[in-house]
Amino acid sequence: MSDPLIMQAMARLVPHGARVLDLGCGDGALLAYLQQHKGCTGYGVELDDTNVHACVQRGVNVIQLNLDEGLSLFADQSFDVVLQIDTLQHLRNAETMLRETVRVGQIGIVAFPNFAHWFNRLSVLQGRMPVTKRLPYQWYDTPNIRVGTYADFGDLARKNQLRIMDAFGLQQGQEVRWMPNLMAGTAVYKLQRS
Repeated sequence: MSDPLIMQAMARLVPHGARVLDLGCGDGALLAYLQQHKGCTGYGVELDDTNVHACVQRGVNVIQLNLDEGLSLFADQSFDVVLQIDTLQHLRNAETMLRETVRVGQIGIVAFPNFAHWFNRLSVLQGRMPVTKRLPYQWYDTPNIRVGTYADFGDLARKNQLRIMDAFGLQQGQEVRWMPNLMAGTAVYKLQRS
């Protein structure tokens, strides 16, 4: 999530001064950006020791926690916004974490690689797993334990009775609202409990 264009696109969805929980915050770059440019406060949640150290170096409050164990540490609606940017595809129980995201936050923002992007489809038609800027790993060393599409996520949100406040794709940092399932490398959803 270090791509500046994607960080700016995510920041546009976060209200100024919001209290933010960033799940799977990596090195804390997005949360630091939100603190600096949007006056946000909050915490990152990260498991990796190196990333936790990087967060501390950036001045980002971070909690070292395995997200697969849930968010019982946090009360209902304790944050204005809960971010799951490039996190969902790494989790063992993505559906539970999605419900936890909107329980802990008034708003949840989820973004993940859209495996239905036209280039990924073309790669599969050629008999290969896609390798792109958004999916830079080979099939045998990817940290992604699941694949999802823009359309699939919409179905999952509706199944869990979540209200989709906004949904679009991102391609090279630009919003894609026309055929995002086909035209966007990243799927973005802004959600809340119904």
